[in-house]
Amino acid sequence: MAAELSLKLTNRVPKKPIKKLAPSVELPRDATVEDAKKIVARASGFSDFNRIGLFNPADGKILKDRKALIRNEEGVIKAGELVVKDLGPQVAWRTVFVIEYFGPILFHAFIPLIRPYLYSIFPGQFKYISESATPITKVQWLLFALFHIHFLKREYETLFVHKFSANTMPARNIVRNSAFYWIMAGLLCALDIYAPGNLSARDELVPLDYFGLALFTFGEVCNWIVHQHLASLRKPGGTEKGIPNCIGSNLVTSPNYMFEVTAWVGVILISRSWAVVVFICTGIIYMRDWSRGKEKALRKEFGDRYKNKRYTMLPGLI
Repeated sequence: MAAELSLKLTNRVPKKPIKKLAPSVELPRDATVEDAKKIVARASGFSDFNRIGLFNPADGKILKDRKALIRNEEGVIKAGELVVKDLGPQVAWRTVFVIEYFGPILFHAFIPLIRPYLYSIFPGQFKYISESATPITKVQWLLFALFHIHFLKREYETLFVHKFSANTMPARNIVRNSAFYWIMAGLLCALDIYAPGNLSARDELVPLDYFGLALFTFGEVCNWIVHQHLASLRKPGGTEKGIPNCIGSNLVTSPNYMFEVTAWVGVILISRSWAVVVFICTGIIYMRDWSRGKEKALRKEFGDRYKNKRYTMLPGLI
């Protein structure tokens, strides 16, 4: 097929240009953003086309939707130009999430394993005597199970349920993205929960614990249902959005976040742990921004077809 779109290529960062960037590119009329990235990458000597970032010269925004047709990008067509940037080494989003969620799984297995050596360093502070005298309690083992259930579920969903609109993210961001889960949900929560003498070091479950366990179970099951529904809204390999219509979606934009918080409130009630409180409160800040972004995107995409939500993740609060 003869090329029908001829576009000028310009380096977005003149001080760090793509040295082999061609002055222009010829694209088929039905070329998508992803097609254009592949062609530019091939012409510029890049083996991974995901390193190529294409930007609209009119507003400077990156062309996010990899399935969008170049001919429909008004700013690009009007200027007859694509602005290009090397985004650096990339890693698949699925890989990123697998690595993120592995941290808590690792720490909540490792800390109990080294418990005799870890807490004996400060026996007075942690009231540690020995593993026979101050063993891991039933409540602590319950929390061990709840953490692993949650993050193993997340790993399964990452591998077999979630569908990602973007292929990759910059590899340099993986440390920043993983630190939240590895340090907060993993290291800090594990150190506090499995410490002898802490509020979680109990053998008897009281009514508050059973209520917390019920909240955790309800939140995890509903979160699973929402994730399955959200995955069904997008075809394999697609980037299209859909209007959520599942449990909780009549209340908030992102019911998956609502039920995630519900589950973690259950863990807080059982553990009485300051570390879990810090972890989920920090997570709420992130989820608040994501849910507000989703509400904005749904309103823009579907207009009057979408029933606007006042709250995006927590009814009456956020």
